[in-house]
Amino acid sequence: MSQRINYMQQSPEFFKAMMGLSNAENDSSIEQKILHLVHIRASQMNGCGFCLDMHIKQAKIHGEGELRLYHLPIWRESNLFTPRERAALAWTEILTKIPEHGVPDEVYDRVRGQLSEKELSDLTFSVMAINAWNRVNIGFKYVPGSADVAFGLTKAGLS
Repeated sequence: MSQRINYMQQSPEFFKAMMGLSNAENDSSIEQKILHLVHIRASQMNGCGFCLDMHIKQAKIHGEGELRLYHLPIWRESNLFTPRERAALAWTEILTKIPEHGVPDEVYDRVRGQLSEKELSDLTFSVMAINAWNRVNIGFKYVPGSADVAFGLTKAGLS
């Protein structure tokens, strides 16, 4: 696979705005461990190799357990995730693949049972951001692992 264009160079103002959105996650009410799971799960669902590779490495650097990463596609059947993490993953999935008639009240109510209004709002912006990154990286065929050195991901010890 070879990269199509460098969107960072072609549209620096949009790239800067997207980086601002992603950097805002540093002040999110949602803990980083959950944000890593959200980024990975949305990237799995969207088939974004670049983002999946990057976020798995970030999660490993920040101490995420390997088995939990393997269980992420089957989080509903796994006992490795907390109710709060399950709520975040359910919200990620429903917003990544929005059903024809929108988000069912049952899903919203279940998620709201675990997250405050501020947390749900912050999480929604994080889901929006990763889905946007997935689309640009898929569209322009960004190569998984190609930014490891620039992003400090070699520390993950994965190759």
